[in-house]
Amino acid sequence: MSDRMKKQAAKNRDAAREVRNRGNEEGARQLERRADELESGRVTDVTDSVSGLISWAFRR
Repeated sequence: MSDRMKKQAAKNRDAAREVRNRGNEEGARQLERRADELESGRVTDVTDSVSGLISWAFRR
């Protein structure tokens, strides 16, 4: 798992706490499920690939 994925999972968990404090339990559960997915390795980080494709397209 990349550092980006770890950072995003942490941000999702922080957001889940905030959403839960505001009384939205379902929204908090969704954010926590997404954080779990990011930490599980089932999600592929394609940021570098997409960035490379965009750079390649603009050079043409």
